[in-house]
Amino acid sequence: MIEITEHGAVREIRLARPPVNALNLELIRRLDAAIADAARDAVGAIVLTGRPGVFSAGLDVAAIATLDAGGLGELVSSFFALQRRLAASPVPVVCAITGHCPAGGTVIALYCDRRMMAAGAFGIGLNEVQVGLFPGLRIFRVYARLIGEARAADLLGRGAMVAPDEARAIGLVDEVLPAAQVLPRALAFAAELAALPPLAYRRTRTLVRQPLVDLLDLPEQIDLQTWITAETRACMARVLKPATSGG
Repeated sequence: MIEITEHGAVREIRLARPPVNALNLELIRRLDAAIADAARDAVGAIVLTGRPGVFSAGLDVAAIATLDAGGLGELVSSFFALQRRLAASPVPVVCAITGHCPAGGTVIALYCDRRMMAAGAFGIGLNEVQVGLFPGLRIFRVYARLIGEARAADLLGRGAMVAPDEARAIGLVDEVLPAAQVLPRALAFAAELAALPPLAYRRTRTLVRQPLVDLLDLPEQIDLQTWITAETRACMARVLKPATSGG
């Protein structure tokens, strides 16, 4: 589910859960552990990447549809723990977005230090409302931190996805490149970060990322008793139907 490749001072962490790197509980926990391991091993920087054509399709809708309240609580708490791990990581994380990046995939990217995305017919954004899910206050604020509150309110409210060039224009991603250049560029940028004077860089990065870390302390509005509703299950069933029926 996670593949690790060392590139000198840079550690590449690749999501590897075919076909679309959907985030189930095991993948979330393994990614959390991989970020923690990189900090423990004092690597210079991390590049987080996915499969060709898809970074991550977000939370595993098929798995969510089968979970009881206890399972949902475990999934949500683990996903929030991963977000906190990324936000507070002492190791910079560069996100190489290799293709489609909806919902939970975008959430992960939001917490990274820099985002490079593949050009092409791909989408990125927080489309939770499209499957009947409520994203919550923290994710809204983290989204707004990058693209501004008015634009975040508009896109989040509609569950809208945007193409790579628009994502670059609004500040959701930092660079858009041909697909074959995304990982090499991310690795090169990560190596630049790893080569900075470590004490000064670490202190400055902590300073500029503290407002992001503080957002994780906002009171959450997600109530697991009402997070998955009949409407949510109906929306998820429509999403899953083509995959299960072959239509």
